[in-house]
Amino acid sequence: MAEEIFDICDEQDRVIGQAPRSEVHAQGLLHRAVHIWVIRSNGELLVQIRTATKDQYPNCITSAASGHVDAGEDYDVAAKRELWEELQLRGPLERIVKLPAGPETALEHSMLYVLRTDETPVPDPHEIAELRTLGTPELARMIEETPELFTPPFRSLLKWWIQNRATP
Repeated sequence: MAEEIFDICDEQDRVIGQAPRSEVHAQGLLHRAVHIWVIRSNGELLVQIRTATKDQYPNCITSAASGHVDAGEDYDVAAKRELWEELQLRGPLERIVKLPAGPETALEHSMLYVLRTDETPVPDPHEIAELRTLGTPELARMIEETPELFTPPFRSLLKWWIQNRATP
């Protein structure tokens, strides 16, 4: 399988070039990612535990679906693609916020989407070791106690969510 190619971006999320995934990560270049939160009717979030074979943050908790935006792809298309590839879910995605790329987001301009559904996901076993449903207060407590169990972008997105959204 050919290596993924990502758009390299500047601090304002303007595309300034392209490079293979390995080069983007090795050189610490700014790039783009999407995160899709699946929110259940009871207000809890579906989260995933990444597989042990992931090249970044293996075995860590993150958004229900997440992934890089491929070169030439826009955020909305990437979000739909990742949601289907990782969970085999479709539905109306609500664009919530884009956090700027930096150390706290793993150098990714991180766009958050929400899908509100109680549909049963079908997780990709190459990407996802386990799915869990947790409330925002429980997730915040877990991050406070053991931040290393979560990906940096997820920690940043949850912090933004708690500060800016009263309820899921």
